[in-house]
Amino acid sequence: MYLLLILLTILIGTYFYWKICCNAVCCGDTDTQREVVVPDKDIEQSNNMDGASNSFSWKDGDSSYSTQDNINFDPSGFAILRPISGKVNAGIDELQLYLSGNENKSVDITGLYTSKEDNPSAFPNLGLARANAVKNYLISKGIPSTRMNLNGELNDNLRPVDGIYKGPLTFGISTAAEDTAAKEQSELEALRTKIKANPLVLYFENAQTSISLTAAERQKIADIARYLDKVESARAIVTGHTDNTGGAQGNVNISRKRAEFAKDYLVQNGIDGNRIDALGKGPNEPVASNSTEEGRAQNRRTVVTVN
Repeated sequence: MYLLLILLTILIGTYFYWKICCNAVCCGDTDTQREVVVPDKDIEQSNNMDGASNSFSWKDGDSSYSTQDNINFDPSGFAILRPISGKVNAGIDELQLYLSGNENKSVDITGLYTSKEDNPSAFPNLGLARANAVKNYLISKGIPSTRMNLNGELNDNLRPVDGIYKGPLTFGISTAAEDTAAKEQSELEALRTKIKANPLVLYFENAQTSISLTAAERQKIADIARYLDKVESARAIVTGHTDNTGGAQGNVNISRKRAEFAKDYLVQNGIDGNRIDALGKGPNEPVASNSTEEGRAQNRRTVVTVN
């Protein structure tokens, strides 16, 4: 009787061990093991769209790339913060290869900014200045400026994290229609005519150390930058002028320094210095009479146009 009870206890224990433990992966049966899913960090974070960050991503048909990392900026800043993530660089390399194999494609770069930020740049808004900075970085990675379209967009959903804006940018891919080339060429010719007919004119006082621009002047710089981006042979021409006070050679030197000062300002704002010619004409091309102070003030100028 006792032996029967002992045997029954062993059988019942064995059954429950198999029922409970084996189903909890104790027995090593791969068909009944519980699958443990570890969420992908990039996907998990990219779904957290709270305005704190944007992922670096682009997509066109079946071709795409995405990483939670992005290109970052200081508040009210338009200089890219370094270093740039290896994942972002890998995505830019893939974008360069994709554009190289698809001549009718271009990348749209939209820089974002908030109404709480200042705009210390020469561009109409901080977003466009950020897009221009990214454009310059993509040029260094082998993507020509002719294959990039820049925009700036106000977005007050953005907020800084740890004192920086993480990825205040969006990227898209555009496909050119068959008549796009002719249309763009016509637009660029019209833009050149507009720039040359109404160039940017900066007036200088003695010992001036900064440049302050109106909204209209900022737009002129944006137009010049766009023309340089889209026309490979284009150059910006910065010409300094003076009134006739003082010696001729001294005025030529002053006018050249003013032109170089304006050129440096453009370079600081992301325009390629190798595409800018700085000239000094001294008092040789007045636009007003030097017999009055008002006329002399008009002659102390630097003109920025394109060739």
